[in-house]
Amino acid sequence: MIVGVPREVKSDEYRVSMLPIGVEELRKAGHRVLIQTGAGQGSGIADERYAASGAEIVPDKATIWEEADLIVKVKEPLAEEWPLMRAGQTIFTYFHFAADEQLTRTVMNSGVTAVAYETIKDARGNLPLLTPMSEVAGRMSIQEGAKYLERPQQGRGILLSGVPGVAPATVAVLGGGIVGANAAKIAAGLGANVFILDINLDRLRYLDDVMPPNVTTLFSDRHTILECISRADLVIGAVLIPGAKTPMLVKREDLHVMPPRAVIIDVAIDQGGCIETSRPTTHANPTYIVDDILHYCVTNMPGAVGRTSTYALTNVTLPYVLQLANKGPDKACKDNPGLGLGVNIKNGKITNVAVAETYGLEVHAL
Repeated sequence: MIVGVPREVKSDEYRVSMLPIGVEELRKAGHRVLIQTGAGQGSGIADERYAASGAEIVPDKATIWEEADLIVKVKEPLAEEWPLMRAGQTIFTYFHFAADEQLTRTVMNSGVTAVAYETIKDARGNLPLLTPMSEVAGRMSIQEGAKYLERPQQGRGILLSGVPGVAPATVAVLGGGIVGANAAKIAAGLGANVFILDINLDRLRYLDDVMPPNVTTLFSDRHTILECISRADLVIGAVLIPGAKTPMLVKREDLHVMPPRAVIIDVAIDQGGCIETSRPTTHANPTYIVDDILHYCVTNMPGAVGRTSTYALTNVTLPYVLQLANKGPDKACKDNPGLGLGVNIKNGKITNVAVAETYGLEVHAL
C-alpha cells in the first residue's frame, strides 16, 4: 500500500501525522511512504530524517493525494484539498464532521472512506486517539486563559494565582472529561479557585478524590452553570459528546452575569462549541469580544505546541495506521471493531450515528 503524509495547511498548524519511526515500521511491512517536503518542519523533524527511515520526499501535495491509497493527516481536509480527494481512497485524520456540514457533504460526494481519530474506541470504551490532544488542549487552556486575563491582552488584569493578601482567580470548567480534568489540575496547581461541573456523578466522585482541595466538583445544571460563570474570571468549555455537535451550555444572554472582561476558552469549538457566542478562530487571530467578554476559540490549540503534540498523537495513531495499511480498511475494521467505529463516511454514506443525526441524514451500517 502507498501511505501519504501531506503537510498540514491549516493556519498555524505545526503538527505532523507521522514520525520517522512510523515510516520505518511501514517500510518494514512492505509499504511505500510518501512525505511532503517540510511536513515535519513545525515539529522539528527534518526531511532528511524521514528519508533516512525510508520515506520518499515529495515536493507537492497533489502528487501525494494522487498516488496514496491511505492519507494520514492531523486536521480535516480544507477546501483547497477537497478537489484532491478521490474515490476509493482512505483518509485517516481528525474530521469533527458534526461541526462542518459542508465538509461532511463534500467527503460524502468524494467517495473516500473517512476514518476519524475522534470516534475510534479501545477495548475499554475510551477514545484513545482523542485523549492525548485533549490532555494538551486542557492544559493549554489554562496557559492561554492566564495570558488573556492580562490587561494588555484585553482581559480583566488578574493574576490567576493571586498573591498573599489578594484572592486568586476563579476558574469554572464546564465538563469533567479529559480536557476538563487536565484544565482543573493545571489551574489548581497555579493556585486558582476551581469549579468543575459535570452531569456524571461517578466522574465527579472520582475527580473529588483525586483533585486538590482548591477544586470543587458540582453537578451541572442550568442554575449551577449560571452561578459559577457569574463568579468566574475564566471559563473553560470542555464538553464532549463523541462524534456529535456539542450542546450549548452558555447562552448569549448569560454573558451579562459574568464579570466584565472575563475570559472564555471554548476548547469544544472543534465540535461546534458549548458557548452560544463561540465561533472558530485561529492562532493568528485567536480572540474577539462579545458583550465585554473575551472569547478564545482556536480550533487547533495543540497545533501551537507542535513538537509535544506530534509525539503525543503519533504514539497512539501508529498502531492503527499499521492495521489500515497491512490489512486494508475493510479487514482492519472487521478485525478491530473499535477501529471500525472511526469510519464516519464510506462510499458516500454516513456510517456514524451521531453525524447522521446532526444533519438528519440516513445512517448506514458499516
